[in-house]
Amino acid sequence: MTTPPTPQAPYQQQAPIPQQNWQDAPTGLYASPIPVRRATLGDALASEWTKIRSVRSTMWTLGIMIVLLLGLGLLAAIAVSTADTDIGDVPVLSFGFFGVLLGSICVITLGVMTIASEYGTGMIRTTLTACPSRARVLSAKAIVFFLLTFVITTVTTALVGALQTAILDGEAPTGDDWLRATVGVGLYIATLGLLSLAVGALIRHSAGAITIMIGVVLLPLVLAMFMFAQSLADLQEALFEYSIPSQLSALYDASGTGSGPSGWEPLWIMLGVTAVAMAGAYLSLENRDV
Repeated sequence: MTTPPTPQAPYQQQAPIPQQNWQDAPTGLYASPIPVRRATLGDALASEWTKIRSVRSTMWTLGIMIVLLLGLGLLAAIAVSTADTDIGDVPVLSFGFFGVLLGSICVITLGVMTIASEYGTGMIRTTLTACPSRARVLSAKAIVFFLLTFVITTVTTALVGALQTAILDGEAPTGDDWLRATVGVGLYIATLGLLSLAVGALIRHSAGAITIMIGVVLLPLVLAMFMFAQSLADLQEALFEYSIPSQLSALYDASGTGSGPSGWEPLWIMLGVTAVAMAGAYLSLENRDV
């Protein structure tokens, strides 16, 4: 004899279990003492400052830049002083140009590596997981890198200028000369490094971005030197006047072209170009996968 099936009770939906805040956990359960708050730009700045000062590449590149600025600046001043040459109207501070030009390669390298190295190692995924706001990440990198480069460049160029003024017998620099040869050069080099950071964010490859930036610095001047055709005279003159070495020398009031940007104009040009590149970097970071 078969047993009739037992009637099942109708399905009753259970009420959802209310989620409990960890701060309201009962006694005996773990409660974190760390207060929960929204991440801010200050947190991103602290993170990027920890990154940039804890890697060896920063110490090496900035250390080599300081050596180049001091070494070449002093060597130029000592060579002129030893030769007992009358420098005439040549600005005393302009002999720091050679060290700054070579030192800019170090700044370019560091600017690219500040962001492109994270793409190479895959660390950018961790960075964007910890801080989902991509604009905040790029802003923090740009601010930390710019301030670090500006301070080091300005202090070093001021020291080189003071030593050159003591070594060489020339016309004493004016206050505006000092301002452009220290603060102006520091802002220009830091902005050039920021342009490198933007190119690194766009290219996402360290070697490729560094190669592009070195070409931006040197290629216009090299091309202009080999333009012998009369039809290219206007282009040759423009390349000479607006190449980065010529703009940098203009900040020292020692431009070799006799025309083109002068005074603070090179800095405004570099700021404009960098602003466009940074805007492209922000758009690229927001719209491309990592």
